[in-house]
Amino acid sequence: MSDSTLFGLLRHGQTIWNSQGRVQGRLDSPLTSDGIAAVREWARFLGSPRWKWVRILTSPAPRAATTAQLINEELRIEIQEEKDLREQDWGLWEGLSWSEIRTSHGEELQSQVDRGWSFRPPGGESRKEVHDRAHGLLTKLGRRYAGEQILVITHQGVIKSLLYAIEKRKFSPGEPKLIDKNLLQTVSCCNDTMTGFAYNIEPLPRS
Repeated sequence: MSDSTLFGLLRHGQTIWNSQGRVQGRLDSPLTSDGIAAVREWARFLGSPRWKWVRILTSPAPRAATTAQLINEELRIEIQEEKDLREQDWGLWEGLSWSEIRTSHGEELQSQVDRGWSFRPPGGESRKEVHDRAHGLLTKLGRRYAGEQILVITHQGVIKSLLYAIEKRKFSPGEPKLIDKNLLQTVSCCNDTMTGFAYNIEPLPRS
């Protein structure tokens, strides 16, 4: 186990655009009050004796960096920004609501959904590309920080791509749901091999 690095993958707190059903991608919007409250609950849980986090890796997106900073008020450990943890680039669809995309780009959306791992919004990035950069980063840092517990604050597209690859999912619409976007996912990395550890970990209720 001394050579195995545990990564805890957590999505940033809810943002204004999340609450409005808008695609953010590389764009950004502030955390909502509910998002901040939920992050503070996570901070309390992640700071419990159950965990031994040594550092936090975060996407440079303000919504993720703010989440990391709020959590670190409890953990008080090193924060390291990593560009390869950025959300999928959604190109021309960034800033649009899902209803707008379905209404104005419904045929293109369905065509992209049918492509699975090759799903690529117009002018954006494919799911495979998201996976490859995030996986490459974590395996590299898994070697550098062997044996540590590392908290990763990132985005749903990044987390899904990593776990779907581990579980050999096809990103097919008919596949059963694997993870809850608001819960903690953990993976283990050893000798450049990433495996699932525990999924959908809920924060402990307030005592």
